[in-house]
Amino acid sequence: MDYPSLLLENAVSELSKLPGIGRRTALRFALHLLKNDPIVTSQLADSITKLRSEIKFCRICNSISDHETCFVCNDMKRNHGIVCVVENVRDVMAIENTHQYNGTYHVLGGIISPIEGIGAKDIDIEHLISRVREGGIEEIIMALPTTIEGDTTSFYINKMLIGCGVRVSAIARGVSVGDNIEFADEVTLGRSIANRLPFSEMYK
Repeated sequence: MDYPSLLLENAVSELSKLPGIGRRTALRFALHLLKNDPIVTSQLADSITKLRSEIKFCRICNSISDHETCFVCNDMKRNHGIVCVVENVRDVMAIENTHQYNGTYHVLGGIISPIEGIGAKDIDIEHLISRVREGGIEEIIMALPTTIEGDTTSFYINKMLIGCGVRVSAIARGVSVGDNIEFADEVTLGRSIANRLPFSEMYK
């Protein structure tokens, strides 16, 4: 496609790097920004810049936050003896939307995937083990994708927690095999957490 402006072409190229955004959609976004009041573009650019430079990762659970600790870890009404292990922040948001979970979280930042070159040391497992060893945690809930990679990660963490005196459970398979947590509907996800089973019973 020929562009009438190099500036427009550059904007389209950058926008099309976003997940799920093709060049046609990127062009529509760029032209929309050109058509609107310049302040709209400035506010968008400012919000993205602040997102990248000012957002923090919770020092306790590794979720994103505006402060050193996130709103969940700061909430004394939550059950801090239960930790739900998830792949990413989107999973935290999905579970929170069910309004059926009152514990805390641990965001791994990924799952073990040899094909993609992601090993146990590339995600935040050691921090989770350290949290358990510090005491006060009674149960770890595995809420990882029901995929080979997700199960591999769950098995690895379960093995690392042997002897730590903590109960390990997994969400019920109301979430279809092969699904990511973030795409499950709220009712199914909520029931899967509420009806969680001991991890050892999930793979008999």
